[in-house]
Amino acid sequence: MQSRANACKRYNGTSRAFLNRNSEASDDPALLPKKHHTKSSSTSTEIVKWNQKISELMRNGRCESARQIFQRMPRRTTVSWNAMISGYLRNGRSDLAQRFFEEMPERDLVSWNVMITGYVRDRNLQAARLLFDRMPHRDVVSWNSMLSGYAQYGYVDEAREIFDRMPVKNSISWNGILAAYIQNGRFETACQLFESVPQWDKVSWNAMMAGYVQKKRLDDARCLFDRMPERDLVSWNTMISGYAQMGKLEEARQLFEESPERDVFTWTAFVSGYVQNGLLDEAKNVFDEMPERNCVSWNAMIAGYVQNRRMDEAKKLFDEMPSKNISSWNTMITGYAQNGDLDSARRLFDEMPQRDSVSWAGMIAGYAQGGCSELALSLFVEMERVGERMNRSSFTCVLSTCADIAALECGKQIHGRLMKAGYEMGCYVGNALLAMYCKCGSIDEAYDVFKQMAEKDVVSWNTMITGYARHGFGKEALKIFQLMASADATPDDVTMVGVLSACSHTGLIDKGINTFYTMKQMYNIEPKAEHCTCMIDLLGRAGRLEEAYSLMKSLPYEPDGTMWGALLGASRMHGNTHLGEMAAERIFEMEPQNAGMYVLLSNLYASSRRWSDVDKMRLYMRERRVSKVPGFSWIEVKNKVHTFSVGDSLHPDKEKIYAFLEELDLRLKKAGYVSATKMVLHDVEEEEKEHMLRHHSEKLAVAFGILNIPTGRPIRVIKNLRVCEDCHNAIKHISKIVGRLIILRDSNRFHHFEGGSCSCGDYW
Repeated sequence: MQSRANACKRYNGTSRAFLNRNSEASDDPALLPKKHHTKSSSTSTEIVKWNQKISELMRNGRCESARQIFQRMPRRTTVSWNAMISGYLRNGRSDLAQRFFEEMPERDLVSWNVMITGYVRDRNLQAARLLFDRMPHRDVVSWNSMLSGYAQYGYVDEAREIFDRMPVKNSISWNGILAAYIQNGRFETACQLFESVPQWDKVSWNAMMAGYVQKKRLDDARCLFDRMPERDLVSWNTMISGYAQMGKLEEARQLFEESPERDVFTWTAFVSGYVQNGLLDEAKNVFDEMPERNCVSWNAMIAGYVQNRRMDEAKKLFDEMPSKNISSWNTMITGYAQNGDLDSARRLFDEMPQRDSVSWAGMIAGYAQGGCSELALSLFVEMERVGERMNRSSFTCVLSTCADIAALECGKQIHGRLMKAGYEMGCYVGNALLAMYCKCGSIDEAYDVFKQMAEKDVVSWNTMITGYARHGFGKEALKIFQLMASADATPDDVTMVGVLSACSHTGLIDKGINTFYTMKQMYNIEPKAEHCTCMIDLLGRAGRLEEAYSLMKSLPYEPDGTMWGALLGASRMHGNTHLGEMAAERIFEMEPQNAGMYVLLSNLYASSRRWSDVDKMRLYMRERRVSKVPGFSWIEVKNKVHTFSVGDSLHPDKEKIYAFLEELDLRLKKAGYVSATKMVLHDVEEEEKEHMLRHHSEKLAVAFGILNIPTGRPIRVIKNLRVCEDCHNAIKHISKIVGRLIILRDSNRFHHFEGGSCSCGDYW
């Protein structure tokens, strides 16, 4: 802790000119007491009126007007100074409060206590303690303020030190130290203290009982309840609520019936118990019996219906609610959003008389989870425009949205705002940033965030390992895995999927096989279906199809559609029609509507020029009403997302894009590029096949990026499907011809094209 003496001197040299400087605002006669400034106005009665006016202005946040009144006072008392100090503290201006405090000609205990309490409220315990140690005289209020400050923010040992030094203790002191132990998880110490002191008031008994309830030690809580020398309504409510929350509704009902008096909180605790245990009809019966209801009881019932997806009943109750608070609106908005009814959610959001950060975050999350990424981002921009403070939830929702559509520039801006807002790089925020940078194709910036994180959980390590694996940097992924081990972090199922994927996508066959067969021994992780799928993919990509099939046959359970899909993909890659047909047959039995698998088998037939079988696949798809998912690619340029489909004719720059592609095509052929016409699932002439391949969505997006993104900056494109072999080959050549780094994210992984090669090593 810095020198207290130096800290105390920080404001001591402040000029009194601060108090007497000319106001920037014009004088407002309405603010002044009606009498003119004569000597008679300095009577005690007039001073009281001036002080009352200062306090009133401060309560309404009009600090500058209060200061004007203070300056004009012909005579000031300690009460006048204290009113200014407490007002500034109430309005979050501890710097000005400190200046006034240091300028005071004479301070009383109130002055010192107000400053200490203000610092505690602002979490500035160091300044509070410095002031406390400077006090010439202390009363019990001063000691209790410091004790509660330390207790409130988790400094239990410091709170105990203050408690032990107190010359005089009152019930607030004893309850404060007891609460410090209970609230900060040192419950056994609290129990020892409680049992060692014979005289406790009802507040202490209730605090201990509430502590037992929070620890789910209901028998101990009931024992204390039965021992209480005197119970009040809080005692009964605490015990009833404890039973109800733990599902012991009969015991709750019995106490409810025995309670000598009930208030709205007694009834609400009982209703909430039924709601939390999913007994909504019983909860509604109790709710209907209530002699009076408050917002908490109404919101408990509404939340119960929302959680059980009974939105019609929730809306009916919401409409009947006589007085709604923000929580009522937020519960309904979140309920509609989580149920996919975004129109109803937005309608309520627009009708809200007042919103808070939870309202905005709920609506943004609804859009993000519902796939309405652009609406989520536009709402975030509107949230900023109206000046609503963003909470962690809204930040992470928007970061997730940026990740989904690879809006890197927007994600970077949000990262900057996070830092400006003072959010620490803990796991919650750090992991959201990690995921955003990884999914937006900026793996280097993801690693920068990873290094800055003061603490990392298993999600942090997994995100980085999986990120490197998906970007084709398998060796880097394995290095992170080694760092994880050296940091004594315990890997889980997801970690091993990331490691196996890294081996698969990088061709590290032996490393992958060794990892798979030592998982149980090394990390006590039983191989699950997703690990087996990684192994089938790894062996299949390496052309070891029979080994992959043997692994599938050796499993103690039936292979799922994902495993058969990995085998089919490998069979298409290596032209093994027999295994491919067998895998496809099993997939069609399990997932008859999986369009991607029909396309994979069609590709396999087309590469073998089995056109009749290609036509047969089309017929099957029509008969089974299977629709092929259309391919789209998109790119972010100047904070705007541009979307392209194959042969796109709607984009305003289409003529420039197609002209540039024609020019590129000539340069590509000179560079040795040959169209992969075998990928076209039509029996047409080669020239027509080349034309069909030339205008795939990813090529259009890449061309648009080259034309619009300044030289030296990467071009980042996303495709909703797997990149085709022809586009992969073409973009490799394009990266060399135009001298640009092109990062493409498809449904499977990332490809970093630069200088005529790809990070996947053509192994995808």
